Amino acid sequence: MATKKYKCKVCGYIHEGKTPPELCPVCKAPASEFEAIKESRSFNKENGTYIFVYTSVIIVIVSLLLSFTSGALKSRQAANMELDKKKQILSSLPAVNLEGADAAALYVTYIKKYVMLNEDGEITKEVDDFNYDVSEGEFPLYIAEIEGETKYIIPLDGAGLWGAIWGYVALNNDKNTIYGIYFSHASETPGLGANIVEPKFRDQFVGKEVMKNGSFTSIAVMKAGQLAHGQDQVDALSGGTVTSKGVESMLKNCIGNYVAFLQKTTPNNNTVNEGGNVL
Repeated sequence: MATKKYKCKVCGYIHEGKTPPELCPVCKAPASEFEAIKESRSFNKENGTYIFVYTSVIIVIVSLLLSFTSGALKSRQAANMELDKKKQILSSLPAVNLEGADAAALYVTYIKKYVMLNEDGEITKEVDDFNYDVSEGEFPLYIAEIEGETKYIIPLDGAGLWGAIWGYVALNNDKNTIYGIYFSHASETPGLGANIVEPKFRDQFVGKEVMKNGSFTSIAVMKAGQLAHGQDQVDALSGGTVTSKGVESMLKNCIGNYVAFLQKTTPNNNTVNEGGNVL
């Protein structure tokens, strides 16, 4: 049987044994003056087991909080991403002023159709889901209307010097002349390649043609003074040669997927019927 501890209530002497002593060896108090000491069972905070258990509990609690927060904010994050994409699409339309405006409302006002094309340039479906997962062999196209005129907006994506570059190019109803263009990037050099976002660079593209005599030529991005033969060109960024060539390749590769559609002649009052076909 384990020994117990008894404390003398008179002098505080601690006795260990099965029973209290008949007399306190210090103050001679009788056994009736002793009381049993109840030992508390607690973790030794310097013990490795305590540290492991404590750390594990904290990790679990933090993980649960992060998981809950992520789930709670997921829908809001998705909505913000969708709104940002709509702003980028609208930014390719010079007539649309986004400053201080409700981008979601403007999108509904100006973007009339979101459709998918096949490799033959035919509209195969009209998409209601803005976040539709585009399949291989499908090419998304946004059809806008500005002051009664149709504009065709083509998504762009490519690579710059340090990372991804992307944007949207809006063509006039002739499917040839650039009405407006928007660029963005992930990590291009500030003051150099990053200047693809600046109006001074983007405005050069307005009015340029992506086809000559019915053949696709795209737009050349050349150093000032250089001449591109057989196609329209703009001046490259000073100190941003690689990014400039990235823009050139992006335009050629992305718009190139739509050549069959661009070469189809349509009336000036081009519309899309309920079946998703160009009239």
